[in-house]
Order: sequence, then C-alpha cells, then structure tokens
Amino acid sequence: MPDARRALGRLGEEVAVRHLRRHGYVIVERNYRCPDGEMDIIARDQGRLAFIEVRARRSTAFGTPEESVTPRKQARLAMVARNYLQEKGLADVEWGIDVVAIEFTPRGTLQRIELIRNAVTECS
Repeated sequence: MPDARRALGRLGEEVAVRHLRRHGYVIVERNYRCPDGEMDIIARDQGRLAFIEVRARRSTAFGTPEESVTPRKQARLAMVARNYLQEKGLADVEWGIDVVAIEFTPRGTLQRIELIRNAVTECS
C-alpha cells in the first residue's frame, strides 16, 4: 500500500475514534486481524458490540467513502466479526457493523464525517 494511502487511512482512523467517542462509543480494540481480514475498530455502543469499518477519501471522483463498502467487502467484514465473536466467546452478544465515512479535502482538511450504524445488514 502506498505511503500516502496508508497515511490517509491512519488519519481517518484517528478522526473516526474521536468521532465515535463523542457519540458514546467505548473503544475496545483497534486493527483486529484474523485469517478472514481486518476490522478497523471494535467498540461498545451501549449494550451492542460495534464492528466499525472506516472509509476515508480525499476525492469522490470514484464514489463516496460509504459506496466503497461493496457487497464483497460487507461479506468479509461479517466473517471477521463472527471470527472475533467466536474467538472471544461472545456468541450471545448483540452486535452490528457500522461504517464511518470520512471525506477530506485534497489538502487533508476534514470536509465530512458520517457514522452509519448497522450499515451492513446481512451480518447477524
């Protein structure tokens, strides 16, 4: 992954964590990895465990950040979430997959951030 893209991803995750905390989320884990893939953020949202995908863009020339969460990506996120739940013995916990969509200007100034709760509906 090119350095500029990696830096944008890190910046997006930091902005997302601050935004999530302002909305009452308690961060449990970041960058969880398993054989099925990676989850950017895992957090508690009241009584629910939220698996959070952060999508950051500097341009919408190829679509909005949330549009980049394709059906294939959604399926992979659901597999990662199920892997986490099984690994941690959390079979009976309420959970969902949220997306934080972030748009920056080409110079890196925050232009838009949106928290989409339960963005992936084919997960439970």
